[in-house]
Amino acid sequence: MHPVRKQRLIIVLCVVLFSSAAVGLMAYALRGNINLFFPPAEVAAGKAPVGQPIRVGGMVVEGSVQRSEDSLHVRFEVTDYQARVPIVYEGILPDLFGEGQGAVAAGVLDDQGVLQATEVLAKHDENYMPPEVAEALEKSKAQMKGANMTKGQGE
Repeated sequence: MHPVRKQRLIIVLCVVLFSSAAVGLMAYALRGNINLFFPPAEVAAGKAPVGQPIRVGGMVVEGSVQRSEDSLHVRFEVTDYQARVPIVYEGILPDLFGEGQGAVAAGVLDDQGVLQATEVLAKHDENYMPPEVAEALEKSKAQMKGANMTKGQGE
């Protein structure tokens, strides 16, 4: 092999090797920061990982908000109209947080199916809803409508 070709081959191999190493290290560093979204129906079905950071969103169930009188401990449930997920949060809730409103909670799911939230986000006006929550609610409504039509045909 000609010395110039050999030198080029070595340079190309080094560039490929170092680029692969850089991409691998970036992927390894970012894997801990991935926060997947799960609608309440998937959490209730056991599809959400236990002990890993996730986000759960839906509508806050009317009458489910329970606030501690002596701390910032709050317990509430979110729903996608198919299932409910209990959420426990210690901290100050957003001003727009309320029953019947859309919310997304980020945290870790425990063995009992309760999300131990580290962050709670509420929609910021009456027209906005996080895309994941809107999509999950639309899917849930479509499934409920399909189930109701099937029931109507069987009667």
